[in-house]
Amino acid sequence: MDQTTGGFDNRYQITNESELAELLTPETEMEWSLLQHPDFCRGLIWGEPRFGHPEGKVALHVREVMDNIDRLEIDSATRRQLRIIALVHDAFKCVEDKNYPRDWSRHHSVLARKFLEAYTKDEAVLKVVELHDEAYYAWRAIHLYKNIEEGQQRFQRLLDRLGKHLPLYFLFFKCDTETGDKNQAPLRWLEEILEEMKR
Repeated sequence: MDQTTGGFDNRYQITNESELAELLTPETEMEWSLLQHPDFCRGLIWGEPRFGHPEGKVALHVREVMDNIDRLEIDSATRRQLRIIALVHDAFKCVEDKNYPRDWSRHHSVLARKFLEAYTKDEAVLKVVELHDEAYYAWRAIHLYKNIEEGQQRFQRLLDRLGKHLPLYFLFFKCDTETGDKNQAPLRWLEEILEEMKR
């Protein structure tokens, strides 16, 4: 057993919907409904071990994010929102356009939002799903690529789009980042910015 993959080691084989349900323990009608969709399940089963995701399969990453959600001291409504975001956020990585230059309209987060719109009208959930990687991209532009102005503009657009949903975004970003062997610097950067914004 491996703590970094939600209690399942990297050899854990997930090949069908019933095994996904066993791993992800759906709690609501919406979660169960999502796990009945073949294309969605195919996306959760996809993945090989790689940097940032040594667990490989998307479903194992989702399990780890959900375990992080379980550790938060939050109300039940926020927990339900975060679980849906966790379940859907990376499920379309297997079909996103990875060509260069990037077609951002085919990014996995945009595809995930479009899919989820058939299941919920919760704007907070939809926005966090769509924007879940944006803080990382802003950090990367500033700190790795040294495109400071571009990164700052990208981060400001994120803040503008999130509006009142920033706290939910941060909770998910934290739960998502504290998984696998992901670089923790983007999370520390975001925490520092949010602390500054409170002053």
